[in-house]
Amino acid sequence: MSSLGALAGHPIVPVVVINDPDRAVELARALAAGGIRCAEITLRTPRAIEAIRAMSTVPGFTVGVGTVLTEAQLIDSLDAGAQFVVSPGIDEGLVRLALDRGVGVLPGIATASEAMTAIRLGLNAVKFFPADRLGGLLTIRALAAALPQLGFVPSGGVNAATAAEYLADPAVPAVSGAWVAPAALIDAGAFDDITALAASATSLLAAS
Repeated sequence: MSSLGALAGHPIVPVVVINDPDRAVELARALAAGGIRCAEITLRTPRAIEAIRAMSTVPGFTVGVGTVLTEAQLIDSLDAGAQFVVSPGIDEGLVRLALDRGVGVLPGIATASEAMTAIRLGLNAVKFFPADRLGGLLTIRALAAALPQLGFVPSGGVNAATAAEYLADPAVPAVSGAWVAPAALIDAGAFDDITALAASATSLLAAS
């Protein structure tokens, strides 16, 4: 599966840091109620794999894994039900393993050389990270001018104020960020608030 194939129909990808896997199903339902039917569960908490396993049981919801650093993490996440893989940087071994397992993979890149590596590995999209520190949309446009076959998914500093501008650019197939499902709201069980944030985020699509 290509990177863009994994993101098909998911222009906004919430980046989730979750401490309690028992909240994963409610979180997925809250996001779906607001019009977002996917999430990237980051491996930044001890029970993230459990959360992936729980969220993957929600019908019609696409769960991915983020902050993947090792092949063992990738395998454990896929075995738990992850349907796409995101990493902060580009590692050829991780990319090849994900592709061999038939799942979309979105490695992080910050330079043209890394973007060219992604193309050589057969990818058609990458995560541009950390977007806000690397020049944001202006840098994406410069990279896309030279590498038009590649989509760039900004992550890092993306929020409600910047997402619509990113999504309006043809080089940006999706955006990812934590603003839709902040960890504090998940921990507090404030799922109505998360639904409202998701609905607000999906309304950005009309402006893009």
